[in-house]
Amino acid sequence: DKATDPSIPEENWECIQQFCDQVNTDAEGPSLAPRLLAHKIQSPQEVEALHALTVLETCVNNCGERFHSEIAKFRFLNELVKVLSPKYYGAWSSEKVKSRVTEVIFSWTVWFPQEVKIRDAYQMLKKQGIVKEDPKVPEDKILPPPSPRPRDSIFDTDEEKSQLLARLLKSSRPEDLQAANRLIKSMIKEEQEKSAKVSRRVATISEVSGNIKQMDELLGDCKRQELSQSDQETLQTLFQRGEKLRPLLFRLASETVDDDEALAEILEANDRLTRALGQCRQVVAS
Repeated sequence: DKATDPSIPEENWECIQQFCDQVNTDAEGPSLAPRLLAHKIQSPQEVEALHALTVLETCVNNCGERFHSEIAKFRFLNELVKVLSPKYYGAWSSEKVKSRVTEVIFSWTVWFPQEVKIRDAYQMLKKQGIVKEDPKVPEDKILPPPSPRPRDSIFDTDEEKSQLLARLLKSSRPEDLQAANRLIKSMIKEEQEKSAKVSRRVATISEVSGNIKQMDELLGDCKRQELSQSDQETLQTLFQRGEKLRPLLFRLASETVDDDEALAEILEANDRLTRALGQCRQVVAS
């Protein structure tokens, strides 16, 4: 009640932090808090609803995966949808509250892409015309780091940035929250680039392995019997694709100099591909 007091126009950050601490220390906190917050977000008093949304977003920042799993359930998402839907509270909820709720759900589709129910709820709002276009999330909006994160996430491995982020998120100063958002966005971008490199490496090495396997099978057949016209064309296609994969492996190797294990995997794949292409050239020449 103190954290969402409508008689106080500014956020009471001390009470908001105490609420988050209560959620974290109480065994039932992560399941009880969303229900309490939903009730406040549906308040006919605009200030109370907006305060409750700030508390919600701060909890998302500070209360971990158990809280995240609760807000990603339809039971809670439906309570947010009711604020927007003209069939429920949308007819009398203020535009400011509805805009903020839309921003919250949209930002969760970005920060929690693995939560299908959040995406489904947002897409339903768009299909029904309740949400006309994706909102532009303001700079001072509190955004959480994505969760769950891989073990080698930059949020865990870059200790200096992680400590700075933790300090900024605990601050009640708006400029610190803006700085936290900018830091999170830069860390997320770095994480996404890192993830994209890993995906490219995995996909390329997988294609190289498949290419080598098919070439080996056809070369084995070639030693026992003359290849059919179709098999000869397939072998030629595999050879040409193998030649194009080698520069990709070199590029991946240059991007992976800071990861010994990944670099060894790339170099091993390149060695196997080089041998397969060499055998293929010998067969074609003979």
